[in-house]
Parts: sequence; structure tokens; C-alpha cells
Amino acid sequence: MPARLDWADQVWEDPEGGRILLHGVLPTIVYPRLMRPRESWNGLALLESPDVVDLWLQEEKDEAESPGINLSHGMISGGAFGIFLDEVSMVEEVTSGRFPDPEPRRLHRNAVRHERPVFFIEPTADDEEWNKHLTREAKAASHWKKLLGMVSIGGKWRKRVKKNIFDAQKPPKGVSSNFGSAAVLSATWWDLSEWLVGPEVCQSRNQRYAERLRGALATLREHFGADAVLLLPLYLPHRNDILEALNTLPKQEKISLNTTSPDTLEEE
Repeated sequence: MPARLDWADQVWEDPEGGRILLHGVLPTIVYPRLMRPRESWNGLALLESPDVVDLWLQEEKDEAESPGINLSHGMISGGAFGIFLDEVSMVEEVTSGRFPDPEPRRLHRNAVRHERPVFFIEPTADDEEWNKHLTREAKAASHWKKLLGMVSIGGKWRKRVKKNIFDAQKPPKGVSSNFGSAAVLSATWWDLSEWLVGPEVCQSRNQRYAERLRGALATLREHFGADAVLLLPLYLPHRNDILEALNTLPKQEKISLNTTSPDTLEEE
């Protein structure tokens, strides 16, 4: 496994052919060109449901009408994400607090513009097993111990930041070293979010994601063969957990394409 906050994109090779390119991103942060994926890719996977596109469009509309409105709402919402937004906005030389989430949205636009297939990895609301997962997630997050723990979220945040500092990695040459600080803050937000639902629920979610990622790659292989490359932008501190789940070689769960008909796919 790579270092937890290593900036390099990681490649997972499926024994049946094809590769998944895991590209770590930071929430609400705009990447400079030097940090964008260098390798060519055939399809895009997002750890989201198809509904996220409607959310992005609404956020873009809100920003056009009132610039910064989504950031303001996020900062006053409280919790770990509110703390993250507050602190990352003070990191110099890092463009942050942007909505929709800049890198996933940019890559989605790229895929649509070039008619590349997009796979939404999170199951939809009509998926019975996923609904069971969401129920387990809600029950875990609403347990009285977790609710009580949220009262001292500021203290938990500071302790986790001190721990995550040791995971910080030097950004690529030509990129501000302050991206390392932003990565530490991102990891702290992620850790507290995962703590809220617990390791068992998180592992179950990651395993389902891995099944669907392998299924997406299998579909991509039908059009691009064993050289198919599926690009997966995901939060940097989440990357190793997904790699670990993929390494168990879970069964493939076929999922459908969403932005491009298979009949119109073209290699680039």
C-alpha cells in the first residue's frame, strides 16, 4: 500500500484485464494542472449516485446567483465538515471552498464533452441491499455515544490533526507545500466522518464499491479490451481503503453506463 496521503495516482490491475486509476482529490479544492491525471483513460467512475449531477447543477446555479453561498452554508452547518471548511479556507496558496466539488465535476465535464462513459458507483435508492446499508449507517451515526461524542468534536478534531500531520507528504514539484496542510485537514475530516458510522459499516460500503468498480471495468473491457482504463477520482484519505477492498477480488457487479450510449463509445 502507498503512504496514506501519497500524492501519486495509484493503479489497480484487474487479473481479468484492464486497470483502475485511483486519483486522490481533496474536497472543495481546485488542483493545479501539475496535480491532474497524466495517464489517458477510457471511462470515469464516481463514488456517487446519479443524483449528484442534479446537485452539482443546483450548486452552480446558486453560485451564479450568490457567489460563496454554498461555502457559507457549509461553514455554519457545524460538524467536522464545517471545521474543515473553516480551516482549509485559511491555508494560503490553496484554492478551496469551491462548490460543486471542483475535481470530480471537472472530470465529469471532460467525460461528457468527449463522450466517455461514466459509471456512478453508489447504488440508487431502489437498491434493497443499499437501503439496508444506509439504515445501518444512520443507526450507527445516531447512537447516543456518537451523539455525545459530537459535543466535543473540536477536541477530537485537534487530536486527529496532530496524528495526521505525520502522514503528510510533500506535494509534486512546482506545487505549494501548503497542499500538504490541506491534505492533513482533509484526512481529519474524513477520519471523523468514518468514526461516526464505525469501521464495520465503512468496510461493508467499501466492499460494495469495489464490487461495482470491478463491474464497471468489466463493461469498459467490452469496448476497449484488456487495455481499458477506468479513472476513479476519490478523496485522498479514502484511497487505500478502496485499494484494499479491490485487492480482495470481490465479485463483479455489473452496472450500466450513464452519460454515453455503448453504441457511441470511441477510443481516444
